Amino acid sequence: MRAPSKTPSKPAPRPSRARAAAKPAGPSKKAPDPAPDYSIAAVGRALDLLEALARTGPAPLASVAESAGCTRTAAFRLLRTLQARGFAIQDEARGVWRLGARWTALGRAAQDQGALAAAAQPFLAELGQAVGENTYLITRDGMQAETTALFQADPSLRVYADIGDRRLLHAGAARLLLAYAPEAVQTQLLAQRLPRFTPATRTDPAWIAADLHRLRARGYLITADEVHPGAVSVSAPVRDAAGQVVAVLCVTAPSMRMRPPRPRSLLPQVLESAAKLSRALGGTAEDTAGAAAKAPAPVGGARQGHGLLLA
Repeated sequence: MRAPSKTPSKPAPRPSRARAAAKPAGPSKKAPDPAPDYSIAAVGRALDLLEALARTGPAPLASVAESAGCTRTAAFRLLRTLQARGFAIQDEARGVWRLGARWTALGRAAQDQGALAAAAQPFLAELGQAVGENTYLITRDGMQAETTALFQADPSLRVYADIGDRRLLHAGAARLLLAYAPEAVQTQLLAQRLPRFTPATRTDPAWIAADLHRLRARGYLITADEVHPGAVSVSAPVRDAAGQVVAVLCVTAPSMRMRPPRPRSLLPQVLESAAKLSRALGGTAEDTAGAAAKAPAPVGGARQGHGLLLA
C-alpha cells in the first residue's frame, strides 16, 4: 500500500508592512510637574485686608472684613498686628480703621524705585507690539505731566516724548490726567496763562473745564496736534488699588498712520491694556473696555483734526 501523502505545512505568515515598520513605543512622556506654590496664606489674607482698607477706609471693622472677604475675627487680629507695626490705625472715638503713616515711606520708596514704570512695561510692550506703534505711560506731578515709561515698537518710529519729559496738564493726553486730578489742582492750573504748543492747542479755561467733565464721563481721550503737529494720541486712565487714577496709558503716532477710523479702532485695545495694568496694580478696575461701545460718533471741529479731539 501507498503511504498517505503528508499535507505540506503552510509557511508562517509574514508580518504586514505596517506591523513590520512599527517601532516599539517609547516610554510615555511624563506630564511636567506643576510649578511650586510658595505663597503663604496668612500673608495673602493680610494683603487682601490692606487693599480693602485702602479702598474703603476709614471704615468700621465689619466693612473692612466684608470687603476683604474674611471674618471679623480674622480681620481684627490682622489689623491689630498691622497696628503694632504702624501700618494701621484704629480710631476708637469714631470706631473706624485707617491705613497707618508708615505706608507713606513705603510709597515714596516704591516711587523712587520706579515701581509703576516697571509694572507698566509689559503692558506697554504688549500693546505696542499688537498695534505696531509707540506706547507711553504718563503720570502727574502737581500741575505737570511726566513721561514715566515708553515702549518703542520699531526704531524707525518717531518718539514724541522721552522718559522724564514734563509739560503742563492742559494739552494732549495729559488732559486726561487733569480730568481726574483734585479740584484744587484744576482750579490752580486753569487760573494760569496756559502755553500754546501748536495752533491746535486749547488754552481757553472755560472750554478746558467743560472738557474735563466730558472726559470723566467718557473715560478716554483721542487728541490730535495739540502738543506735536501731526501727532495723534489715543489715551485711557490707569487706576490703583484705591481706585484713583495714577497714570494715563496712550498710543501716539503720526497722523499719516492715524487717519480715521484707525484711532477709534485702536480704542478698545488701549482701554483693555489700561484695565489690565489697573488690575495688576491691585485695583478693581472699572470696565473701561466697555467705554468704547458707548463712544459717540466722531464730531467735526472748526479745524482739521478736532474731530479726533471730541471723539
